[in-house]
Amino acid sequence: MNTNNNSYSISSLIAVWISLISNILLTVLKITVGALFNSPVLLADGFHNAGDVVASGAALTSMRISQRPADDDHPYGHGKAEIISSAIVAIILGLAALYIAYEAISAFFENPVKGSFLALITAVISLVWKQALYMYTIRIGKLTNSKGLIATALDHLADVYASLAAVLGIGLSIVGDAFQIPWMAYGDPFAGIIVSALVLRLAYGMGKEAMDVLMETNVSTTRLDEFSSLILSIPKVKRIDRLRAREHGHYILVDLRIGVPADLTIQEGHDISSSIRNMIMDQHTDVDEVLIHLNPWYSEQN
Repeated sequence: MNTNNNSYSISSLIAVWISLISNILLTVLKITVGALFNSPVLLADGFHNAGDVVASGAALTSMRISQRPADDDHPYGHGKAEIISSAIVAIILGLAALYIAYEAISAFFENPVKGSFLALITAVISLVWKQALYMYTIRIGKLTNSKGLIATALDHLADVYASLAAVLGIGLSIVGDAFQIPWMAYGDPFAGIIVSALVLRLAYGMGKEAMDVLMETNVSTTRLDEFSSLILSIPKVKRIDRLRAREHGHYILVDLRIGVPADLTIQEGHDISSSIRNMIMDQHTDVDEVLIHLNPWYSEQN
């Protein structure tokens, strides 16, 4: 592993612990206030937050597992544990989106509930808190290339959308009551439907990325081109016969076959392989292993 991985993993674990504790506190706050003041939108947001507790717990567990070193049963390490967590979060977000949509549609067939200022304040607190959590976790997640933490950050972003809908819905209800505008009481269902679509889109993108990694899809062509340029910069490398790279959680594994002059000694071939490996890993800190196979190259092949 690279030298910065230990400090990165500590930063990731701190971030996910903060997310877990925050989700627990927000769940208790929203459900309590929602029940006391009969606020369906706040209750729905609170139960949605309860799912986030499960998601944060899954992220914490997976990130701890992903930091374990390679062993006989897992020679490539445990990095994919984070991808499993990301897939779980995607499923939870998808279910949350359907639940929000169901609650929003149901509200059109029920008598509107009067808005409460305390419920509005609670929704605003949730909105600000979740936005801060999203900005914090996405920064650490991208810095450490932690798929589990990035999934947690996107989960926070979904909560920002949900809390914004709650603020708008409760706020419109309060304004409608004050100025005797009945249609404003149904502002929350409209906002809820929009939020459910946004959350579902997040869930789809997250789930697709997790599936791509689990199915070992190649990294982007841009990354492959960068690897190719580095490999071909070594004078003795005459051709690239095959180049593959796949994400394994928070790190990348590279697999390549290259052609080198057939008259090189084993030591010279070893030195070329070491140069390529060191160059790629030095310039791409998220690469954890480079597997190299040497093929003989003859001048008449040129």
